[in-house]
Amino acid sequence: MKRLLIVKTGGTLPELRAQRGDYEEWIAAGTGFARGEVDVVAVAQGEPLPAPESPAGVVITGSPAMVSHCEPWSERTADWLARAVECDTPVLGICYGHQLLAHALGGEVGPNPRGREIGTVVVRALAPARRDALLGVWGEAEPAQVTHLESVLALPAGAVRLAESDLDPVQAFAASERAWGVQFHPEFDAETTRAYIAARRDRVRAEGLNPEALLADVRDTPSGPRLLRRFAELIRSA
Repeated sequence: MKRLLIVKTGGTLPELRAQRGDYEEWIAAGTGFARGEVDVVAVAQGEPLPAPESPAGVVITGSPAMVSHCEPWSERTADWLARAVECDTPVLGICYGHQLLAHALGGEVGPNPRGREIGTVVVRALAPARRDALLGVWGEAEPAQVTHLESVLALPAGAVRLAESDLDPVQAFAASERAWGVQFHPEFDAETTRAYIAARRDRVRAEGLNPEALLADVRDTPSGPRLLRRFAELIRSA
């Protein structure tokens, strides 16, 4: 049986990892795949990827790295992602993975001109999302957990913008009928987001944001787990 592949492009905060695990564990739990049904490839550590047509589906994680730095491991992963999309393998890119998917297919990624986006924000679905196989489960405007400095500045040719927030017009896009990117973190819960704000408190304040207000606004976001479960349904029904 084909398995879910989690492409690990980086890790969470060390203190979170020690207490609560890492991205791949949160993603596996969110999709409902048992640990024995999931393969994890740590591409940032040089681990090799399988044939792009072999997984049942692919999730690309977030990372503290920057897509615009075009590190060799990241560029190799981008090439692989382009082939996975060409093979019609279901793909979901999260945060760094969302940006890397756009970059892989010819889009533009760079520092968000609106600055850092961090905390719980409202993500608004656009009209095409209502007809989309994945984003169709997103309401008109739902809260989501975010933390990023870079964004998708220009979509690849043929991609469809599906959602936006006040600070990022590309919160989600469809690259094909079976490949999506989401800038937000559907695998994060409120506790995780609070930890990120606390860890970046000084930088956030130096950038003119109010970390105390951001912390006060953090809340749980059932829309994220719903999206991960829907991606799993699409994989299992293929």
